Amino acid sequence: MMVMNTWIGRLVGSVVVIGTAIYLLMRFGPGIPVSSVVTQKQEMFSVSGEGKVTAVPDTGIVSLGITINRPTVKAAQTEVNTKINSITNELKNSGIDPKDIKTENYSVYPEYDYLQGPGRISGYRVTTDIKVTVRQLEKLNEVIDKATAAGANTVSGIQLTVEENRQKELVQEAREEAVKEAKAKAESLASAAGITLGKIINIQENVPGAPVPMMAFDTALKESRGGGSATDIQPGSTDIYSTVTLFYETR
Repeated sequence: MMVMNTWIGRLVGSVVVIGTAIYLLMRFGPGIPVSSVVTQKQEMFSVSGEGKVTAVPDTGIVSLGITINRPTVKAAQTEVNTKINSITNELKNSGIDPKDIKTENYSVYPEYDYLQGPGRISGYRVTTDIKVTVRQLEKLNEVIDKATAAGANTVSGIQLTVEENRQKELVQEAREEAVKEAKAKAESLASAAGITLGKIINIQENVPGAPVPMMAFDTALKESRGGGSATDIQPGSTDIYSTVTLFYETR
């Protein structure tokens, strides 16, 4: 028992000595050096630029339709089918690829004669529409004239645009022009404001696109053009835009 008491006494004495030493060191000893890193927030400077490329459309898209009213569904469908086949053949003979001729609508509606009593069907109307993509724009007028001569009695939704691959090239040109303008503007503004520009840390672009001009055309043609003048659609031009915003570090 005496040995255990001696051991406990020594342990308590050691703890007291160590505690006293720590207290004296913290009270009278030199301060413990502490290293710190201060990070300064970088300011940002942003500026936008716009690029525009003007192009002449090279592709035309047109919707050609046939509407027939006849006493029976079969009579109306037969006539519509005959005319649509004739139109399709004329388009192919004009050099239009079959893949660029697409049926968009085929519908059958009953016609009612309310003068003869409620719910009395007097006939049927059959309507069909095909969308034609003309990749040789100079043939667009010819295509419309041949289609109406072959039986199309509605022409609508004419669009003049730029072929997809060419449009991608034009968008890239507009994008490069926008970046060039933004950089020039950033340098000019920074110089005037006494700001030193760092590196570009971010860039944003508004989704570029080419506005597609829509051209109005007579949507209800007579079955016979009656020797009228030929179609005359002018391509004009279309603008393709890109807007970018550059974000710079400043020093």
